[in-house]
Amino acid sequence: MNVYLRIGDNRTFALKQAVLLYQDGNRAFATLHEVKHRLNEAPYLCAGQSVTTGFLETLAKGLGASMAAEVLPDHVLARTPELIAWWSRAQSRLMFFGDGDAKTKALNGKLYPHPALVFLIQGRELFVRALAENRRPAANTRLHSAPYWNTDADGRVCLGSMRVPEATRVGSLTGWEGAYFASEFTHPSGAVRLTTHPGGFLGLWSGLAGRKRNFPVKFLADTKQTLQEFIERRGEG
Repeated sequence: MNVYLRIGDNRTFALKQAVLLYQDGNRAFATLHEVKHRLNEAPYLCAGQSVTTGFLETLAKGLGASMAAEVLPDHVLARTPELIAWWSRAQSRLMFFGDGDAKTKALNGKLYPHPALVFLIQGRELFVRALAENRRPAANTRLHSAPYWNTDADGRVCLGSMRVPEATRVGSLTGWEGAYFASEFTHPSGAVRLTTHPGGFLGLWSGLAGRKRNFPVKFLADTKQTLQEFIERRGEG
């Protein structure tokens, strides 16, 4: 029995190969199988082999899945079909805090100095890290925990009701960054050390409210992770 498939034009496609995808959580691998046809019987799969880069390139071209060329702005650090990473200079920003005790409420809606930051979007997930220096990071630049609630040890942001852009592209980066700081910081996410400040999170930000000075980077907590490692880990899913 022959199997044919028509896709939007007058070409006739014959079933020749099949890809089987195996997945365990966020990890996956694929095998490629030749399809054999027998008279008056269903086609069957031959033994599989590892999917090659060449096959994936051919498949992507056939599906029209190529990425349009674009000139990347200076603040973009990495770009693949799955993720975008960029950095933002140290600057003053408003911060908002959700319901909490009196100390937390006293911090709400005020202007604070912030360190330089690295943001990364992967799919519909947002990640953020902090930089000790206010300059474009290199691949071997050490990253620090972003000193914010709603952000876990991996830098993953709990989006909650955050209104993020629908698109994940270079033109939407300002929208993602703005959405992060327009949302309310409500809680620490897991066992992550946000700052080395002796007064902890609240002590750090209480001392910075309304101050026109640089963020004290000496209170950033080291992640023991470089920019390269951060991006590669996210690229692996």
